[in-house]
Amino acid sequence: MRILICDDDVLMIEQLQKYTKSYFESNHIKCPELLSYTSGESLLADKGEKDIVFLDIEMPGMNGIYVGNELKKMNKSVIIFVVTSYSEYLDEAMRFHVFRYLSKPLDRQRFFRNMKDALSYYNTMTTKIPVETKQGVYAFPTSQIIAIEAQGRKVIVHTTQQDYNSVHNMNYWLELLPKNCFFQTHRSFIINFEHVTDFNHSTIHLTNQQITAYLTRRKYSSFKDAFLIFLESTR
Repeated sequence: MRILICDDDVLMIEQLQKYTKSYFESNHIKCPELLSYTSGESLLADKGEKDIVFLDIEMPGMNGIYVGNELKKMNKSVIIFVVTSYSEYLDEAMRFHVFRYLSKPLDRQRFFRNMKDALSYYNTMTTKIPVETKQGVYAFPTSQIIAIEAQGRKVIVHTTQQDYNSVHNMNYWLELLPKNCFFQTHRSFIINFEHVTDFNHSTIHLTNQQITAYLTRRKYSSFKDAFLIFLESTR
């Protein structure tokens, strides 16, 4: 894991570094790689993985809104904390699905609570799931699984890379996949909330436009509630 801080205020960088290191020390966890940048340009020039980013909005040159959108284009799963004194940027920041909005001056306890949530989300989305087929076993982070679909006796695992015919049934997948990210919308579909683009009372559209999942009417309310909770947990 890599954690990056981007702020043109050196004192804020120091405080974020201090709180981050303190969080990991207090939980007896080795602190991951921690890097700091004072401009959006230098952050985007970093070629390494960007797992968690603390991003200031008002900076010379590229502002945080532009940088946040670019980060999401590079990696949809990046966890972004917007850190700013200016609440008027909140609506714009929410458009690229920030994980949390932290106000300056920072509150240590709130920072710790949000860091705990971020790590929990990161671990869920990066946990690898084995997909066993007749040809072999493949492993993917849960974030790459779009949906599980039953077609007659076949069970297809749709991923961002390709589709795989699983040797296991739907009940197996229902038990295996994390409940906070996946939902059985119909006897033939289990979908990943992360890949939902929109839905109505009968269908769900996913990021892979070739797949349209069914949603039973009796599950509409519980699905909608679970989806909104998922969105809240990632903002």
